[in-house]
Amino acid sequence: MGRPVGVVQVVVVQDLESVVAMMPPTVDDLYREHFADARGLAYALTGSAELAEDLAQDAFLRVAGRLRQLRDPQAFRAYLLRSVVNGVRSHGRHVQVVRRHDERTLAAAARPTPDEAEIATGRFVIWDALLQLSDKQRSAIVCRYYLDMSERETARTLRCPVGTVKSTVARGLEQLRTLLETDGEDD
Repeated sequence: MGRPVGVVQVVVVQDLESVVAMMPPTVDDLYREHFADARGLAYALTGSAELAEDLAQDAFLRVAGRLRQLRDPQAFRAYLLRSVVNGVRSHGRHVQVVRRHDERTLAAAARPTPDEAEIATGRFVIWDALLQLSDKQRSAIVCRYYLDMSERETARTLRCPVGTVKSTVARGLEQLRTLLETDGEDD
């Protein structure tokens, strides 16, 4: 049978601390308790106070926003610190992508445009000969000598074994010599 209408059930709380301990923590509580650790970890990983602050705040917002979805809300600190580590790694990857893009942009901007004096020096004769090589040979030579990559870096970039880079570069250089000698004989 149900409770009669208008009757209020009163629960007497003898120990207020035990009731408070049973309540889930608020976002403010979590921030006060864990943010300093998150910021300290980010600083230790980046060496920059400003970047550490940003990464820790991003991580806190990410984890606190999913607090109800966490498998174990009591492990908030572990989730937060893991999120900081992931954020630092992601930031590092982003910086590398931006750096590579900037390097490529600078290399493209530094690529000379032909004028009469440069054509006379033969720079563009070499470029023309390079363009006659296969894509594979041209890529290997450009990575090794124009971008000054090691054989290992070139192999990673071209997704091939180091031995393939060595043989491709050797064959490409031999073909370049032949093309340049043939071009020199035409003069």
